[in-house]
Amino acid sequence: MRGRDNSLSDLVGAPLRAALTARGDAVLRALFGQPGPGLALLAVGGYGRGEPAFGTDLDLVLLHDGRRGKDAVALADGIWYPIWDAGVGLDHSVRTVDQAVSVADGDLKAALGLLDARLVAGDQELATRLLEAVRTRWRARAARRLPELAALHAERTRRAGEVAFLLEPDLKEARGGLRDVQALHALAAAWVAEPPDARVRAAQQLLLDVRGEVRRIAGGRDLDRLLLQDGEAVAAVLGYVTRRDGPSEPAGSVLSGGFIAAGGLIAAAGSSAVAGPSLSAGASRSSGEPGEPDSFALAHAVADAGRTVSWTWDVTWSRVAAGLRSRSRWRPARPIRRPLDAGVVEQDGEVQLARDADPARDPALLPRAAAAAARAGIPLGRYAIDRLARDAAALPDPWPDAARDAFVALLATGDKAIPVLESLDQVGLLVRILPEWAPVRSRPQRNPYHRYTVDRHLMETAARAAEHTREVDRPDLLLLGALLHDIGKGYPGDHTDAGIVLLEKIGPRLGLPPADVDVLIAMVRHHLLLPDSATHRDVDDPATIEAVAAAVGGARVLTLLQKLAEADSRATGPTAWSAWKARLIGDLVTRALAVLGGGPVPVPGELTDRQRALLALPDEHLVQVNPLPDEGMYEIVVLAPDHVGLLAVTAGVLAINRLDIRRASARGANGRALLQAAVAATHGHEPDPLRLLADVRRGLEDRLDVAGQLAAREEAYAVRQPWRTPGAPRATFDDSGSMTVLEVRAPDRAGVLFRIVRALASVGVNVHTAIVATIGLDVVDAFYIQEPDGTAVVGDARRRQVADAVVAALATAEPATSTP
Repeated sequence: MRGRDNSLSDLVGAPLRAALTARGDAVLRALFGQPGPGLALLAVGGYGRGEPAFGTDLDLVLLHDGRRGKDAVALADGIWYPIWDAGVGLDHSVRTVDQAVSVADGDLKAALGLLDARLVAGDQELATRLLEAVRTRWRARAARRLPELAALHAERTRRAGEVAFLLEPDLKEARGGLRDVQALHALAAAWVAEPPDARVRAAQQLLLDVRGEVRRIAGGRDLDRLLLQDGEAVAAVLGYVTRRDGPSEPAGSVLSGGFIAAGGLIAAAGSSAVAGPSLSAGASRSSGEPGEPDSFALAHAVADAGRTVSWTWDVTWSRVAAGLRSRSRWRPARPIRRPLDAGVVEQDGEVQLARDADPARDPALLPRAAAAAARAGIPLGRYAIDRLARDAAALPDPWPDAARDAFVALLATGDKAIPVLESLDQVGLLVRILPEWAPVRSRPQRNPYHRYTVDRHLMETAARAAEHTREVDRPDLLLLGALLHDIGKGYPGDHTDAGIVLLEKIGPRLGLPPADVDVLIAMVRHHLLLPDSATHRDVDDPATIEAVAAAVGGARVLTLLQKLAEADSRATGPTAWSAWKARLIGDLVTRALAVLGGGPVPVPGELTDRQRALLALPDEHLVQVNPLPDEGMYEIVVLAPDHVGLLAVTAGVLAINRLDIRRASARGANGRALLQAAVAATHGHEPDPLRLLADVRRGLEDRLDVAGQLAAREEAYAVRQPWRTPGAPRATFDDSGSMTVLEVRAPDRAGVLFRIVRALASVGVNVHTAIVATIGLDVVDAFYIQEPDGTAVVGDARRRQVADAVVAALATAEPATSTP
């Protein structure tokens, strides 16, 4: 099934898979011929399931009855060699029924393949004997084989990640992918679970459709990963397009049970993407569709499909595992029901509703049951959750206190709340109690900085915030603010502005008093204030501290924002939070609290006692390396005669030595200059002060080609990313600080700070402090600058000269995006 075939070029989805299966079967039947009884050719694995794609290998078993072994070997040669000659991949074996069963007993993957076997040609009775033997054996040995299946699932997740949360998901191997659907069918084959329902089957069809087009684009290569660069091409074929009269937003997916697609929420949010025909039966390639291919809508649908599959595996395996455990111990004649809360009980390791519970008359039962499940660390039983989805009364507006308290109690359980919220989400209950959730459901965040979809990021942020509930005076507002801080990302315009509008409605609906609603709105409005101020501005600048204090208005909001900033960062991704960032935010909060308490702005003077002592040292040149309390961070101190371009040379030397600058400041006195830089050692090696000193001296004496070495390093370590077009560098001025601030945004590359500082020196501007931050694949640097006489940089012409010099320095010889 290699290469292209014009007769298949117009087929997409299920029709394409059916055509490929039929073509493969026809060729194999012709090769098999009419050898008589006692021989059978079986297709196993994906080909056995009728799910081939371009480039799929043929997985075949030639079965014989034991008497015709020699005939089978001769027949195999007549089948295998033509397949190999055609360049088609082949996984083959020749077995008797007993041999095939024995192989399946010792090889889990072989057993799973045989569970999906089907007869292509030959002796039907012989094939039936094998299939019945394999399935009977699978059921009989379920207690041993199914835990192996779960372990294999866990290993795939560890190795391949999750379909829903990867920029370039492996549609087959990753959690929530096609392998997990096969695992669900294997559970059903053991008679311990129901076959996958319609939602899972729809998710499977979508993943198969996308995989088919990925393979087509790859020219039949063995590729199951949806690459970002292929997103638009796949979206175009499968019918995911953006209407010409609106922005690109994903439509609701039918995979979610219809409660999104059927509602008006998406339309109200500005949705304009059309989900194509790929969700079920497949279609021919469409032409003349309105608008442009929408890879975002495609990614949204893939994420939703992956979450549907992974959640179904979790709840199904939980019940299966409980059943397997119960087989090994005595069970009473009647199930034991342990009360957990009013109307909520535990039975057989699941949360169920009490016999007298009435979801239609008890609006707080839903959040109460969810909180009970999270507190107990056990799943909501499928019967309970289906009954709640069917019968639960709508929460009144405003919510009763008991319902809000139960919902907050759910969030307070931290990580235990996430699977419960996922369960509510998968059956439509989360959107029912919080309609504004619909636009963020499975919404991708298409950058390497964010690990999760928007909705899962919100759940993870609430879970991280739960770790700090004892450190704030209003833990309920911390948890609700964490869950809702990015709720505006599913709506048009700036997500913070949209979130504020939403909170003006959500807060009163939750039954919160106006003062509490104001706090939640302030948390949404300023949820980026502390990380942005601490990492993009100088926390020693009185203007920065006063601006933060004025924005938050009070100590309660400030302390809530501090914990939200940590929770938000930790829920974003592994690079978004560090001890260095925590210390910067902590220092900023401490100083802002002092201002809010009526005290003076607590900032150091122009020169600290330590800086005066360093400037008084007799050494002409000196480099010190001092460990900072943050892991992998060091302070680099450079003392030298005042020299134009000293900061540029130092920045270049540090970059050559693979030290990433986070903050750098320059001070001077009596013709001497003191540079202090906080750096991260990217490879875990402590910087060598002697080497740095030698490099700085050579640089100052023009004996070190800093620019040339950085360019060579950049070329050697560049990573080609054709799906990403780097944005043009930008330099803008900000007069909110105590001195002129130049903010520079540009694609990250080796030595970017060196280029900026050198450009500033070339136009006669002094850098007092540099604040360096990397966001994803871009840098956002702030430079506190002065004229040589210490005055501000003013005047349109002068500022244009400075900005143009920086942009020109960054825009020359733009390379491929470098590794972080």
